[in-house]
Amino acid sequence: MFTFLLVVHALITLALVGVILVQRSEGGGLGMGGSPTGLMSARGAADFLTRSTTILATIFVVLSIAIAALASVSNRTGDIDTSLARQPSQQSAPAAPAPVSDDPLAAAAQSADNGAAPANGAAPAQ
Repeated sequence: MFTFLLVVHALITLALVGVILVQRSEGGGLGMGGSPTGLMSARGAADFLTRSTTILATIFVVLSIAIAALASVSNRTGDIDTSLARQPSQQSAPAAPAPVSDDPLAAAAQSADNGAAPANGAAPAQ
């Protein structure tokens, strides 16, 4: 049923796009000449295309709401899938914070040093 409604929705969409593209921006519709009376006169074509656009747009909106309602009802499940949930592990415990020193020069040197080896290859001073 859902697939059928999607196909009908696609056909309505294509028809709506086609009807809109055929219309002239000035409201003349179809843009072709002909007899001044009848369905495909300038006024008759404009009325026909305007009515067609209104009907197709209404069907499009109603069908969109119906498809959304059908999708929300058919995909409703009460279970939550926990197969991809992360399990807490003991290895990922947060690291202990660095000890705080009262000496501002030592704290500045420690943050600037950051435990990296000097560029000349000497061992870092401890």
